[in-house]
Amino acid sequence: MHVFVDMVLDAYLESVDAQAPGLVEGLYLGGSVAFDDFRPRASDIDFLAVTARPLDGAELTALADVHERLQRRFRRPCLDGVYLTWSDLAAGPTAAAERPVCYGGRLEYERPSSVTPMLWHTVARHGIARRGPEPGRIDIWTDSDALVRWCARNLDEFWARGLDAALAHPLGRPGLCLLTDMGIGWLVTGMARHHRIISTGEVISKQDATRQALHAFPGRWRRIIKEALRIHAGSAGRSLYSGRLARRRDALAFGRMILERAHHTGESRTPRTLMTGRRDG
Repeated sequence: MHVFVDMVLDAYLESVDAQAPGLVEGLYLGGSVAFDDFRPRASDIDFLAVTARPLDGAELTALADVHERLQRRFRRPCLDGVYLTWSDLAAGPTAAAERPVCYGGRLEYERPSSVTPMLWHTVARHGIARRGPEPGRIDIWTDSDALVRWCARNLDEFWARGLDAALAHPLGRPGLCLLTDMGIGWLVTGMARHHRIISTGEVISKQDATRQALHAFPGRWRRIIKEALRIHAGSAGRSLYSGRLARRRDALAFGRMILERAHHTGESRTPRTLMTGRRDG
């Protein structure tokens, strides 16, 4: 585990145990840390903390103070995650929609985008236990069809809107973001992973999904995929593009291609589940 991750987690557990002894019974890591794909300048530390019961007002106040102090001490990486009960882990994200989440150092109560099938699947299949039993020894909800449905919906409701905004307003925030290395790496690796999950029903790291994309898609996409991998790896090497506008055009076209292929792949894989969210009885 990266030394920065260890430092943040040690500080978090020391603080939370001092403020609310015995409250956090389990602490599990997902995201890039779980996939050994953590990048100090770009990654967050995704966590899932487990308590015996839903948190009361005094406990929420204590946790908010813990996270605010931690954010002041460690500006990066951010410790982002959700507080669940053991029964929430077994029941799945729908049952935990109103649980408190930490995002950007602040404790929040209405951020459903943080409580997703991706988190449950990552912890169940790849999670790292910092406190509590190993993931394989506890009951953690998984449902590959629900994961695929979520990825398909996220592509339509988040990624497609971002692409539309960048195309319609190239000087707006989404368009300008894609003139940066971070924006290119984020879009290409994130959308490549969604496509891979829809194809297989299994969670995979952004890096591995993007590497596989080199062989999964036609040759015209190789340059933008390699550029995203260069950025994701933190390489200081020279860009594969001579200009940022051409790179942005390729990234936007790649994103559109992913949307089209993901819909085709997903509908072929589980059409009624994806389109209606139901199974025939």
